[in-house]
Amino acid sequence: MHFRFVMSQTWAGLRRNGSMIISVLLVIFISFLFIGASALLEGQVKKAKGDWYDKVEVVVWMCPDGTSQSANCASGTAATTEQINNVQDVIESDLSDVVSSVQYVSKEDFYQNTFLKQYPDGQYQGRTLTAADMQDSLWIKLNDPEKYEIVSEVLTGQPGVEEVVDERQIFQPVFTVINRMMVVAAALAAVMILVAILLTSTTIRMSANSRKDEIEIMRLVGASNWTIRLPFVLEGVFAALIGSVLSCAVLWLVVKYFITDWLAQSITWMSFITVTDVVTISPFVILGAVMLAAIVSSISLRRYLKV
Repeated sequence: MHFRFVMSQTWAGLRRNGSMIISVLLVIFISFLFIGASALLEGQVKKAKGDWYDKVEVVVWMCPDGTSQSANCASGTAATTEQINNVQDVIESDLSDVVSSVQYVSKEDFYQNTFLKQYPDGQYQGRTLTAADMQDSLWIKLNDPEKYEIVSEVLTGQPGVEEVVDERQIFQPVFTVINRMMVVAAALAAVMILVAILLTSTTIRMSANSRKDEIEIMRLVGASNWTIRLPFVLEGVFAALIGSVLSCAVLWLVVKYFITDWLAQSITWMSFITVTDVVTISPFVILGAVMLAAIVSSISLRRYLKV
């Protein structure tokens, strides 16, 4: 009987305040759509960083023949075999706990295996280049890609070293843009959550004020405070539940058809988030929305109706 009464009151409130409930539902939908998108975007950044950072290397370019912008190569002559060996000895003695592997690439190897693959005719900026125009180099894999600065500090300035380059710098601008997008999405989500809190509070108060007579009757017959509050709380929870489920459904559709079925098929060299990631975050999105609505509704009733 008690359950039937609560549900009947809840249903009555939903019918009387349909337009406001729909407004709450839409605001919750948009708010948690942004929150879910921010979480998925963060997951995508982590996947991309994991893929790329595992593949990129630190490249130690040795001095070339001819002019160089590096003061360390002012002599204009290529690094000697002794200098290259000395650099490798420094890596082995001072960076053994940071470096996982080192590969020496000669001018000839770089020309044959890298340069000609990119420029089959051997021409670059109007010039035909040969192996003699290339540089010797050391390609270093790190145990932790974040410790590039340690390698750079130790090897920069070593005799015969022109420069130390971290390949991550190629991708850093992309990550910077994505990180800023995440901040914007999170800021919009925060604003929309504030709007959802205010709108939910207003809707519940309006619903309660429209049924003051019923509330007084329930008090007179000895209904508990929670019996009076619960129908109003359930109204907010209902709107939040539907709104958050819709936001998760939209995220699922976007990831399935835009990312998995289209983007991932076009860009095969990069890992993307999948619908599994959406399924993983969905319970947290729905639970967060429901808890938000329940807490806001309860506080609103306690503060304004004194029940």
